[in-house]
Amino acid sequence: MDIKRLGTRPSVKGPEDWFTGAVRVDPLFQAAAPARATGAAVTFEPGARTAWHTHPIGQTLIVTAGFGRVQREGGPIEEIRPGDVVFFPAGEKHWHGASPTVAMTHIAIQEELDGKAVDWLEKVTDDQYGG
Repeated sequence: MDIKRLGTRPSVKGPEDWFTGAVRVDPLFQAAAPARATGAAVTFEPGARTAWHTHPIGQTLIVTAGFGRVQREGGPIEEIRPGDVVFFPAGEKHWHGASPTVAMTHIAIQEELDGKAVDWLEKVTDDQYGG
């Protein structure tokens, strides 16, 4: 058994290469092999969002606070709220973030394949985001 105590995993600023706007990442867990799941609580300030990206085994988002947006390539922008659970299958190009006026927090869970959990792509433009 391993208990991660509150305050033992520092918050980090979402890297500018991967995010637009103010984003805070609070690491939750990094499973040790042979497990491969990782998880973080991610908070997006209004208008903040990820870049387009994919996951080799997929990703699950559990919205815990606020009001946000998600989009898969070629699909419409969808609104997300607390209690919503979003699954992106392996290789599906997508982005997620806050609404233009309200912050959003979600728990992001993904699995690593050969040590990699995400492939970051180009940033979501303001036109794509639909500000």
